[in-house]
Amino acid sequence: MNRLVYVASIAVISATLPCVHGSQNLKNPAAVATAPGTRIVMLGTGTPVTDPDRSGPAVAVTVDGLPYIVDCGPGVVRRAAAAYKKGEAALKVSNLKTLFITHLHSDHTLGYSDMILSPAVLHRGAPLEVFGPPGIKSMTDHLMAAYQEDIKIRINGLEHGDAAAYRVNVHEIKPGTVFKNDAVTVTAFPVKHGSWAYAFGYRFETRDKTVVISGDTAPAESIIENCRGCDVLIHEVYSKEGFDRLPAEDRRYHSSFHTSSLELAALASKARPRLLILYHQLFFRSSEESLLREVRGAYSGKVVSAHDLDVY
Repeated sequence: MNRLVYVASIAVISATLPCVHGSQNLKNPAAVATAPGTRIVMLGTGTPVTDPDRSGPAVAVTVDGLPYIVDCGPGVVRRAAAAYKKGEAALKVSNLKTLFITHLHSDHTLGYSDMILSPAVLHRGAPLEVFGPPGIKSMTDHLMAAYQEDIKIRINGLEHGDAAAYRVNVHEIKPGTVFKNDAVTVTAFPVKHGSWAYAFGYRFETRDKTVVISGDTAPAESIIENCRGCDVLIHEVYSKEGFDRLPAEDRRYHSSFHTSSLELAALASKARPRLLILYHQLFFRSSEESLLREVRGAYSGKVVSAHDLDVY
């Protein structure tokens, strides 16, 4: 059983990480379903903008067939079900048992009640383990109170639901190693997200990969320190071209809370990931091709712009 520990991070020898996009993972679903090692599934790459093609921010890091979810924007559980249907066996909804929250913005947490309840209905068989910033306990308590009638009827009514599956074990975290089992060590580190007192990125170290996820942030040295040649850096970004067309007040907001394409290029040049994945892309009416040109114009490493259900 997964357990919360506070120990020093372990070093992992990195290996080349192949990239699989779109429907390519359908070519051999059986191979995907049984593949060992570390995989990344982009469950949601969106922002508060209600783009029907991009669900809210959510990333699955699957390690030896078990999923670890970072953030739970709207649509997270159905995106997991879609990935499972395409051959990602780790993302069977009843497997969704471990969740990490970067910060408490609504676009990163609107799927939280879905993560609590839908897998429980579908026989999760264990409590949901949640790791997040101070405030996540209060949010959890209020959600459980809001759904108390539903939960009581599902457990005590004709469904005879598993009471354990409807429990949530909440861990309010501090910077440092927050989770460790035989397969993965997860380290939380602070990032700069405007006026939020607590916002975290996460570093996942497995036997074969090191993956760093920024969460929402302005440029932060902590990301460079936690990557330093990592296999994959998944980082939010906004288009500088589109940003320059915004009103001054909007520019003040976004520059404090987020990272521009040019700032990310400079950061990635220091962090040196083997693969840079853009997510939570704020285009500001610029194109995806233009955003990629902005990053690649100042960064020589490998970079891709992620879409929902991309697999790496």
